Amino acid sequence: MKKLISLLLALSLLWIAAGCTQYHARGAGVGGAVGGVAGALLDSKNPWRGGVIGAVLGAIAGATLTEVSMQATQEAVQQNKPVEYRTADGRGVVEAYPLDYDARTKCHKVQERVWEDGKLVKDQIKEVCEGEKSEKKY
Repeated sequence: MKKLISLLLALSLLWIAAGCTQYHARGAGVGGAVGGVAGALLDSKNPWRGGVIGAVLGAIAGATLTEVSMQATQEAVQQNKPVEYRTADGRGVVEAYPLDYDARTKCHKVQERVWEDGKLVKDQIKEVCEGEKSEKKY
């Protein structure tokens, strides 16, 4: 039974990682690390089990928060107005405010704020650029 649970958790992590972008992977990594430590500390009878379960749940939460954050930023640029997302329980809030547009570089600046339990946990300015990418390949 323990081998089956370990296999399912490993497959879940691989499935999550396969659909990740660079930003999702970063969010999942931070969430997984924090969740793993918290799970190991909370499960005193079997810290490995708690760590693995905490890491999986943390990785999912981190990747999800990154996805919501990216979506809010893109929406703020497209609509050129502030966007706000809230969790169902109201404990988490993502806000994105369009700030500036540089016609020369075709880049939009967006201020993004993330709140958890009424506390500001992230406040950053992101740049979203339009354009084409060209590379020389042989």
